[in-house]
Amino acid sequence: MKDVQNMHDPRNIKIDKVGVKNVRYPIVVLDKSKGSQHTVAEISMYVSLPQEYKGTHMSRFVEILHAHKNVLGMKAFPRILREMKKKLNAESAHMEARFPYFIRKDAPVSGTAGYLEYMCGITGHMDSQNRMKSFTVTVSVPVTTLCPCSKEISDYGAHNQRGVVTVAVQFQRFFWIEDLIALIENCSSCEIYSVLKRQDEKFVTEKAFENPKFVEDVARDVAEKLCSVANITHFVIEAENFESIHNHSAYACLERENGGGEI
Repeated sequence: MKDVQNMHDPRNIKIDKVGVKNVRYPIVVLDKSKGSQHTVAEISMYVSLPQEYKGTHMSRFVEILHAHKNVLGMKAFPRILREMKKKLNAESAHMEARFPYFIRKDAPVSGTAGYLEYMCGITGHMDSQNRMKSFTVTVSVPVTTLCPCSKEISDYGAHNQRGVVTVAVQFQRFFWIEDLIALIENCSSCEIYSVLKRQDEKFVTEKAFENPKFVEDVARDVAEKLCSVANITHFVIEAENFESIHNHSAYACLERENGGGEI
């Protein structure tokens, strides 16, 4: 049959990215404690299209994805991008994957088991020289914060709220997502849990009260920790508190180049 995609296009206009967007697909990712974890990802895959070709072969993207579904993560990304370039005769390739990741978190006092969801993402771009560009891992971590000002000015109590800290890192070699999540959680007033008994609720309430933090404190504390990690070369931190006494969120963001020790 005639290959229409490979037919000549007379307009002489190169397309930077062409491919499939927001493909929902079952995948397996590495899990530090269990070895692997099944999840469902939303994936976008693109390649550059030379000016002389009319189109790309869209089915090949999903074929490549299916071939790598059993382990899709930081280690697999470069292999997938190289395969995309080769099979689609492209100069560059780009892929984005976003997926929920679950970590077992036992309640702090009772030890009651539960699972907490973290939204994670991996983005990678490979250039014409097979160099990885903008290879980024993102995690969104739910946290609790307690307002230092409210604690200082109130005769009793202080308002607290749930928040989310989203961190995007560029790095030199593989690391465990769980370690990055733990680093972020340790910078909050208190961690979030999926199941709490009464003794656990007492613990997290008092822990947050003894550890008040503005959204600015959280962002700075995470940055301070990341600056000690040599494997991380660049990071962006976004901290958002869903305020309990306002109808708006409190927000802080910072971005830095980096170098240091190990997570």
